[in-house]
Amino acid sequence: MKVLLTGASGFVGSFILDTLRERGIATVVLVRPTSNQRFLQPHLPAVEVLPGSIGDPESLRHALADVTHVIHCAGCTRAVRTSEFHKSNHLGTRQVVEAVNRRADSVARLVHISSMAAAGPATPSRPAREEDPPRPVSEYGRSKLAAEVEVIGQCRVPYTILRPPAVYGPRDAAFLPMFAAVKRHLLLQPGGRRALSVVFARDLAGAVVTCLDHPAAAGKMYYVASREITSARAMAEEIAKQVGHWTLPCPLPVGAAWPVCLAQEVAARLTGKPVLLNLQKFAEIRAPGWVCDPGRLRRELGYECGTTLHQGISETLKWYQQEGWL
Repeated sequence: MKVLLTGASGFVGSFILDTLRERGIATVVLVRPTSNQRFLQPHLPAVEVLPGSIGDPESLRHALADVTHVIHCAGCTRAVRTSEFHKSNHLGTRQVVEAVNRRADSVARLVHISSMAAAGPATPSRPAREEDPPRPVSEYGRSKLAAEVEVIGQCRVPYTILRPPAVYGPRDAAFLPMFAAVKRHLLLQPGGRRALSVVFARDLAGAVVTCLDHPAAAGKMYYVASREITSARAMAEEIAKQVGHWTLPCPLPVGAAWPVCLAQEVAARLTGKPVLLNLQKFAEIRAPGWVCDPGRLRRELGYECGTTLHQGISETLKWYQQEGWL
């Protein structure tokens, strides 16, 4: 087995690369010259690093020369304009599928990393399941759904689609503000007790690599998440408990996020730099919940995301402290 991994320099991609190398799987990574290769450094002597991107058909063709499996993790989560989501997530995936189809005689499986955002919100009383009709509420979610449609409708080799909810863990910048607020004695309470599914990055990486050659995974879609349902408030409380600081509760009603998202979007347009919060993100923030059912993954593949929230936050906190992020 030899795997081509796109998006290896990113948060999730770097954990997938860790898992591939731990299992001794030969790996090729496609990396843009401008990408930060910090998280790739430990593996550079053992992996084949090729310059290129999913938007460059020639570099994809070259990268697939002697590959047997493909993990497509590259994508866009932040953008100045919504068209950028579709250019990277939708059209970029189309390029990957077309490149894989040209090597259909030698590529055995494509594992595509999507997102729960492609499906839309769901609550604990009716968690999202793979057979449910998708109802994305943001352009990011619609771009990820369009990418899934490309894989399902056009890919001529066996594929597996994975839909993780919010991913957290070491190396992640998205949840860092919650930890930083606790350090400043503030207990952020965004959105009250709105229920969330989450997945620890290493658990997601394990699911990805499991799907590379599991016979039951061919042609399937799976939610990849812990069975433990949480909320942003519960996560903040767990962080405060582990940091050991006294904290002042800081409720953040959903409605209060709208002007923040608007201001961030205006700033992004003025500076040309993408930000995490914008009016598209507000559509996800105001949703009633983001809960999925990972039961199919457990039943069909025997895989379970076993890291508890307590364990995941503990490891994440230690990494932030060791790396000077806190």
